[in-house]
Amino acid sequence: MEKPVATLDKGAICSAWNYCGQRLAAGSVDGYLSILDSRDPLSSSFTSSFKFKVHEGCVVKVAWIPPEYGVAVACIAEDGTLSIWEELVEGTNPLEWKLCTSFKTSSKVLDVQFSVTQTSLKMVAAYSDGFVKVFELLDPLELKNWQLQAEFQNVIDSVTIVGKASCLTACISWNPQNGEGQESSFILGFNSDTPQLNSPKVWEFDPAHQRWLPVAELALPVDKGDQIYSVAWAPNIGR
Repeated sequence: MEKPVATLDKGAICSAWNYCGQRLAAGSVDGYLSILDSRDPLSSSFTSSFKFKVHEGCVVKVAWIPPEYGVAVACIAEDGTLSIWEELVEGTNPLEWKLCTSFKTSSKVLDVQFSVTQTSLKMVAAYSDGFVKVFELLDPLELKNWQLQAEFQNVIDSVTIVGKASCLTACISWNPQNGEGQESSFILGFNSDTPQLNSPKVWEFDPAHQRWLPVAELALPVDKGDQIYSVAWAPNIGR
């Protein structure tokens, strides 16, 4: 028999589980971020433990930072601002959440995802102009120090620059099978008015030339202009 495990506040429009499914982050139209916890590991019920203001406008996307780098959540606001919030802990007791850093440019951030690579923590963000930016965390103890590693558009031909693109949404998914000898990669797709940007493409890091390369385009020729709303990798089940 199905039963609800958590009740979100009225106005909640986005949510995300942490890596182990014991915490839930939810963003609301009033700019608040709520953190819900399961107090009992054997229980499937969740209660709100923190609620705090992260933006004046609506929070449209939330994503957890990988646990190797602490307890933190990234939030995307309706105006495209990206902010990262970290939980402060004394002993084993959570105290409060603090703002680590925020990113705001002329183009809106549409989606953000994180991945632990062989060398550092990477953050990839997709923007409303069809560009994607890859950031690298410089200090594993400081979530405020990010360096721009690469910036490019979601097109196969690296020489082509698509001008005046208008993207409504974007979706990113890092390849979870990032084993020894396998380079970092992610898939990216857009919902835009520009067919070249929309089709989902797999981007892989080339260490020899220190750049990201499109290694696959997951669309038939007749489907390349279709808008993309969601992408995901299959779980690694040993095959």
